[in-house]
Amino acid sequence: MNELHIQIIAKELAAKPSQVRAAAGLLDEGATVPFISRYRKEATGSLDEVAVAAIRDRIEQLRELDKRREAILKSLEERKLLTEKLKENILSAESITGLEDIYLPFRPKRRTRAMIAKEKGLEPLALRIFEQVGMDTEAEALAFTGPEKGIESIEDALAGARDIIAEWVSEDRQTRERMRKLFSAKGVLRSKVVKGKEEEGIKYKDYYEWEEPVSKAPSHRVLAIRRGESEGFLTFRITPPEDEAVTLLEALFVKGSGPASEQVKSAVRDSYKRLLSFSMEGEIRLAVKKRADEEAIRVFVENLRQLLLAPCLGRKSVLAIDPGFRTGCKVVCMDQQGKLLHNDTIYPHFSDKGAAEAAGKIRDLCSRFRIESIAIGNGTAGRETESFIKGLGLPGEINVVMVSENGASVYSASEAAREEFPDYDLTVRGSVSIGRRLMDPLAELVKIDPKSIGVGQYQHDVDQAALKKSLDNVVISCVNGVGVEVNTASRQLLAYVSGLGPQLAKGIVQHRNEHGPFRLREELRNIPRLGPKAFEQAAGFLRIRDGENPLDGSAVHPESYYIVDSIARDMGCSLVSLMKDGEIRKKIDLSQYLTDRVGMPTLNDIMDELARPGRDPREQFESFAFAEGVGKIDDVKSGMKLPGIVTNITAFGAFVDIGVHQDGLVHISELSDRFVKNPGDVVKVHQKITVTILEVDLQRKRISLSMKNGQAQVKAPRKKEENKAAPKAGTKRDKNKKPLARFANNPFYEAFRKKGKT
Repeated sequence: MNELHIQIIAKELAAKPSQVRAAAGLLDEGATVPFISRYRKEATGSLDEVAVAAIRDRIEQLRELDKRREAILKSLEERKLLTEKLKENILSAESITGLEDIYLPFRPKRRTRAMIAKEKGLEPLALRIFEQVGMDTEAEALAFTGPEKGIESIEDALAGARDIIAEWVSEDRQTRERMRKLFSAKGVLRSKVVKGKEEEGIKYKDYYEWEEPVSKAPSHRVLAIRRGESEGFLTFRITPPEDEAVTLLEALFVKGSGPASEQVKSAVRDSYKRLLSFSMEGEIRLAVKKRADEEAIRVFVENLRQLLLAPCLGRKSVLAIDPGFRTGCKVVCMDQQGKLLHNDTIYPHFSDKGAAEAAGKIRDLCSRFRIESIAIGNGTAGRETESFIKGLGLPGEINVVMVSENGASVYSASEAAREEFPDYDLTVRGSVSIGRRLMDPLAELVKIDPKSIGVGQYQHDVDQAALKKSLDNVVISCVNGVGVEVNTASRQLLAYVSGLGPQLAKGIVQHRNEHGPFRLREELRNIPRLGPKAFEQAAGFLRIRDGENPLDGSAVHPESYYIVDSIARDMGCSLVSLMKDGEIRKKIDLSQYLTDRVGMPTLNDIMDELARPGRDPREQFESFAFAEGVGKIDDVKSGMKLPGIVTNITAFGAFVDIGVHQDGLVHISELSDRFVKNPGDVVKVHQKITVTILEVDLQRKRISLSMKNGQAQVKAPRKKEENKAAPKAGTKRDKNKKPLARFANNPFYEAFRKKGKT
């Protein structure tokens, strides 16, 4: 453990060094973030999951920096270039960027113009000119000319010297730091359409001639432009005002107005145009991409967290339907544990006879399997199937719920689905997934690649390694935050439990299948390769409902069972009475159970669990119904107020399912009557809301929505003649009134125009 790292992280997180040191030590010992934040509060001073994860990630960054530092020192030493001053600078570098700036002049590189000039012996001339003392530059240069030196003229000698100076300027550490700040603060992102691609790349028309400060460019726009470039429709550059950049460099290196200074000035300009501008643009492109990736990943992660922690129906007998027209509706019936009991196909939309037969089957299945809820996929024929089911006159206690199908087809064709249902086709597996999502979204969605669930933005364009790491982290957080029923959980769900992983999860399922359900947490020790460390990490997050020990169904860790047993003895009651009787618990003096290792945080957590053993942190499930008579986009009219469910949140707004097979968009400017910087501050994924229809574009199947408190202005559809009459209405202009960007296909243009933001 590096003590310097501890001090750096403590300062950055405003935490005590002792807290960081404890968390880092536990992480190095193999403890997981959920375990540390839940069961080691005394050691870390009650650091939460976010803080522990931040410590883990920052330690990784600092260790990578140290590895790079060691590699650079080794390279310089082997090439006999390492001096004490250089070593001191390298050891004091606080970032990868700063470290690379120091190493740049010594980095092995391809043959440059400066190298060629040095080979011709022009470095002394460059040094004299660079000093800018009174001198006759041409006379000095003459001494370096001659056929034997390969330099034919004075101008050739001066040009070579300028090449050397230009490289010095471009590799100067202070120069790069200042230029980096200039590009970040005043760089402008400009995109243009590739000539001849105007029609083919119409989806990128907004960016055919776009310009904005790179410091303000939102992540979704950066990623869209980059995608347009990768697909060959756009080109883009990021540059600051050239005059300002050159002036900055001249202020750093030009010391006077004599002949030598003129040579330096010329070298500085060449350095910027030929070397620095491209180097810095490459850096800023990567930095902007990284920033855009981080924001997109943050949005995706938050959306996924909300989706995974959506309210669950719980243990209910469910009939699930994967709707369809021509191919019929696949129907499955499942028991309260999600076990498939029956499957069939009905054709309610094929003919009157098919509808009558379907009605009889549904009524029979509901009675035979004592169905408590019906889940209907929200894809093709979803609303029609919902109307059909609701018209059957089923008992009122049977809820009919529309469920998102996103990713169900991916699951049905996956190895997990084939392993679970080897004798059933894809349609049956998909129907089961729909039903189980209603029962427990978390348990079912962990079987699917998060990128296929339908939340996030530009997830295929961001750094895939960083995305996977972040998504895995949020799934682990959600799974362990809720807890897992060990006797019913799938192998995929168990794999995310702290301390387990795929192999141990497979072993638990295999042991369960061979020996029956677990009766005690201690029996987990019988799993091959599940050693003391894995048991310590996992046990508190695994639940055994109705087991032999009531504490096994709670989040109380087995290492603390002795504390609860002591409390029960001292109170003169049984463990069951202690958990059920709140009056007994009120009489407990927790201070009597404090020890060197057990503090009040752990004792308070234990008392919370005794009051609500195995509590589910997710909100209570509430039924939701779309508006009657609005089942397709043709039914939607401007001015309507409709109920909807938030399906996805992006940096520019929220997508909402209003039950017409086409999500509408509440632009960020329509989320609230107040200014909204982050859509996630106003809405959450799976939140039930009421929206006002602003505009419906049937041709492009776009629906513009508003969440403002009844004050949204409904947009009247524009006529074609009006569009032709104002061809430049959507053109963004700079101070010289030159067209910069066209919004001909931007569905939000009218909203911006009314706000005077054109």
